[in-house]
Amino acid sequence: MPEISRFFGIVIAMYHNDHMPPHFHARYGEYRAKFDIETGKVIEGKMPRRAMALVQEWCSLHLEELRVDWQLAQERQAPNKIEPLE
Repeated sequence: MPEISRFFGIVIAMYHNDHMPPHFHARYGEYRAKFDIETGKVIEGKMPRRAMALVQEWCSLHLEELRVDWQLAQERQAPNKIEPLE
């Protein structure tokens, strides 16, 4: 899984040539979820409320970078690393 960020035990990744809508994957312990890049909402899976809020905050802070990474992934290029939430 191409990891693009990691913070507070949460791993964020984006797969090459993944399907629409633009999204990223988040992993926290045994929890897995896909988040819509534009809305920050969970598309599939689930996370504890606190972890989900952290992912959504991170998403809103890095929206443009996530859009760029999505485009890179669609072109089968390695996505860029994105600063973690601090």
